[in-house]
Order: sequence, then C-alpha cells, then structure tokens
Amino acid sequence: MDRKSHHLGQVIYFSHGGGPLPILGDPSHERMVAFMRDLPGFIRRPEAVVVFSAHWEEDIVTIQSGGRPGILYDYSGFPEAAYRIEYPCQGDKALAGRIAGLIEKQGIPCRLDDRRPYDHGSYIPLKLIYPDAGIPVLQVSLLSSLDPSRHLDLGRALRPLLDENVLVIGSGFSFHNMRRFDFSGRTTADPVNDAFQDQLIEVCCREEDEANRLARLRDWASWPGARTCHPREEHLLPLLVCTALAAGPGRTVFDDAILGKRAVAFLWSQAV
Repeated sequence: MDRKSHHLGQVIYFSHGGGPLPILGDPSHERMVAFMRDLPGFIRRPEAVVVFSAHWEEDIVTIQSGGRPGILYDYSGFPEAAYRIEYPCQGDKALAGRIAGLIEKQGIPCRLDDRRPYDHGSYIPLKLIYPDAGIPVLQVSLLSSLDPSRHLDLGRALRPLLDENVLVIGSGFSFHNMRRFDFSGRTTADPVNDAFQDQLIEVCCREEDEANRLARLRDWASWPGARTCHPREEHLLPLLVCTALAAGPGRTVFDDAILGKRAVAFLWSQAV
C-alpha cells in the first residue's frame, strides 16, 4: 500500500467508562465492553497505539517515553481486584521522539517523560481491545489550561501520524457530570444529555467543512447544555485532539448508555 496515498493511521474517540468498572464486570458497562472487545474486528491492527487520556494534564504537552511504563491505580473505593490489574505492554521511545519532533515543528512546547505510568484511561480500555498487550503504547498529555484552541492545534500538529500504522485513541467520556450519572445503570430520559450527544454527532460526523467543524468544536462551551454535560471539559478534550488530527468527518461507532447516560464514540478510519 502506498503510505502517502492511503492513510494507514486510524483515530478513535470513546468513553472509557467508570474507573475499573468495565474490567470488574459491572452490568452497566456491558454494551461498552462488547463494543471494545469487537473493535479489533473492524479496524486494522496497529503497530503502535497513542493515547490521549482525560486523566493526564500537564502545563506543556508531555509525551510518555519510558520503555515499559508501570500502572497507576488512579481511582479509589473499588474492590481489591481493581488494584491488581496489569497491562504489561511496552512503550515506544522512538515514536515518542517522532511525536515530539512533530509538535515542536509547529512551535508547540513539549517534553518527554520516561517515568510516567499508564493511567486507567489507557490500560482499562486497552485491556478489553488488545488483551494480549502485544502492541506498544504511549500516552500524550492534555494541557492543564483546558484551552480548546491549543488542543485543536495539537491534533493538527500530529496529522503526519496518519501516514504510519498507528492507532490514536482519545479516551474520555462524551458526557461527564459525576452528579448526574446513575451507577445502578438505569437509563432515564435526559433531553440535555441527548441534545449534546446529537450535537457532537452533527459536528464530528456530518459537518463536511473542516474550518466549520473545528470552529464549532472550539466553541463547544456555547452549545445548549454544554456545562451541564461537562462541568469540567477534560473528558471532552481528547475528542478535540482526535477530530483535528483526523482532518475529515468521522463516523459514529457507538451510541448507547453508560452509567445511565447516553454516550457516543467516533472512528476515523479507512475500511480494513
């Protein structure tokens, strides 16, 4: 395949669920777990995975560069099994260096971090998607400024990754208001939640004009119900990175309830 005429890279944004609950067999995550386990069947197996997790913020873009990062149990109050989860994959120092070069080329400050462990926004979904842990994984941080423009710029800087067989994952949650989740898994009508998810689908999958698509995402906080759905936007920002990186419209590959709230996932990929 001609790497310049056919993008090898694939990009996906999804909701990673409530802490370790997907791994612990929580019934409210059944559909999400089934989606993640089925995902390898309709995407190309990548040579490396790059994750933008909602659970890592830094003052400047920071790239995980360790050879075999550890596991960070960045949650509390769960059964003991949640603190024995392992995902013994390798990092990718060479890819980390290439990513740093792409970011710096666009004038965006960044640094490498060879001690950063994987957080649960990375190893929980990957344990479902690629349980063999046979693909190198590295994470790239969000920015603690939470500035949407800077995250869109970060995504655009990384578009050359589309010429490599790399899977870029935005791991967040398309609805993230802890006070409105239902951990019993009941789903009740929520027009605000529905309207926000519909707006995400419209912008990310149906808006053909790139400038309009990114401008609308930049102004996401002005959408009706935006701050009800995201009192703090760290779980939405991986979507901004992914949308800007992918360049074109995506397609909806998951639209169902997680923790009693409707959530969506988007994929940007050529057919396998």
